Amino acid sequence: MKMLKIGDKVPDFKGIDQDGNEVSYQDFAGKKLVVFFYPKASTPGCTAEACDLRDNENALNAQGYHLVGVSADSVKRQKNFAEKNNLPFPLLADESHDILNAFGVWGPKKFMGREFDGIHRTTFIIDEKGIITDVIEKVKTKEHAKQILEK
Repeated sequence: MKMLKIGDKVPDFKGIDQDGNEVSYQDFAGKKLVVFFYPKASTPGCTAEACDLRDNENALNAQGYHLVGVSADSVKRQKNFAEKNNLPFPLLADESHDILNAFGVWGPKKFMGREFDGIHRTTFIIDEKGIITDVIEKVKTKEHAKQILEK
C-alpha cells in the first residue's frame, strides 16, 4: 500500500454515488476538495464522522471546500447511509477498489489481534490545482470538520 502524500497530484478518479450518478474529480476541477475514505457505511465511527461533516458543511463550504466520501460499500448501502443521516454530499461506492487503490488507502489492518485487508480511514485535502495539501490519517470521527478547518 503506497498512500498518496502532500504534494502529490490527485488521481483523476470517478465512481458512482448513492443516487447512481457518475462523479469524477473533473466535476471539482478548479475547486478545493475534501475526499474522505471511511471503512463501512452505517457503522458507529463512520456515522459520527459523516454527521460531523454534515453538521459543519456550511463552515467547510465557507472556506471553499466541497466534500466527497468514498468506501467499498454498494450504491444501495451508500444510499441508505445518506438517507438515514441526511448526508448532502456524494458518497461513492467503490466496490472494485479502484479509487481506494489510487489513493493508497486499501491495505493490511489489525483489529483485535486479527489481520485483514481494509480501508484506512483517511482524508485528503486537495487545492484548486489538484494538489494534495494535507492528509489526515488520525481522523477524530466526532471532530473531523474541526481537523479540516484548522488546516
